[in-house]
Amino acid sequence: MDKEKGLVLVFTGNGKGKTTAALGMALRAWGHGMKVLILQFIKSQQCGEHLAAEKMQPTLEIRPLGLGFINFNDPADVARQQRAAQEALAQVTTAMTSGDYQVLILDEILYALQYGLLELSSVMDLLERKPEHLHLVLTGRNAPAEVIERADLVTEMREVKHPFKQGISAQQGIEF
Repeated sequence: MDKEKGLVLVFTGNGKGKTTAALGMALRAWGHGMKVLILQFIKSQQCGEHLAAEKMQPTLEIRPLGLGFINFNDPADVARQQRAAQEALAQVTTAMTSGDYQVLILDEILYALQYGLLELSSVMDLLERKPEHLHLVLTGRNAPAEVIERADLVTEMREVKHPFKQGISAQQGIEF
């Protein structure tokens, strides 16, 4: 059995924990001296993970490449978001083929697919061109069947209970 095979891992579902699981993998890999890059497709604001990553550079880096929340009622905003997602995808290709990283996390890329900011064919092409020893992690809701089929590991987070439904706002250190 090949112990050095790079995996495709997917964290999806409606429950909280997709990015958190990916960050846990990043921390584990960093602890083993692996170089990790996290590219965030939707997030633009600074979160707790960005503050931690600043202390872990240069072997763990997070790049928020998104523009934040999308106003689907504004065609200009959707077009800006599509351009940002395409630029993020170009950064993925560069990072993936550089040989500089052992773990590449594409945070919220599945949201970019769901929202029509990226084409499924582009993401599938990316998966097919993944270097053999690179671990590639994709997060977000509603993973397409094609992505699930291609992945080596898929974990679905299922919401059972969430404080937001009780009127409790997002908590620093928990949601961001």
